Amino acid sequence: GPLVTDIASGHDHIASAIGAAVSASEGVDLLCYLTPSEHLALPNAEEVKAGLIAYRIAAHAGDLVKLREKAIKWDMKMTEARRTLDWEKQLALSIDPELAAKIHGRTGQHPGNNVPCTMCGGACVYLMLPQQRKYEKDPKKLEQSS
Repeated sequence: GPLVTDIASGHDHIASAIGAAVSASEGVDLLCYLTPSEHLALPNAEEVKAGLIAYRIAAHAGDLVKLREKAIKWDMKMTEARRTLDWEKQLALSIDPELAAKIHGRTGQHPGNNVPCTMCGGACVYLMLPQQRKYEKDPKKLEQSS
């Protein structure tokens, strides 16, 4: 993979995925993934998976630049799932649904509950944006809420 820096031992899959995304956006036809253990040891199955996922992301980023409308459909579906706080769709659309579900599962929330994540909580842009749009349509509402 095209490493963008040589100081990322243990994280070469990320450093090379950055280079791969740039290369893919410039038209390269073949990407060869790296793992976190690159230049350190033979990879285990978990490291191979991490490398493959990093490169799937890199390839998709390149496709977004090269193919635009053909590649953006997946992202637009995810954007809509996030906007509506549809966790089932978000998890299903994730490039690694298993990991996404595992992380989301730590919150104690259930996919069908349509509440914001525990990172932002009440400051979630998807909760705040509808309110902001109401104020844009009727500025008097902003004065009333102050």
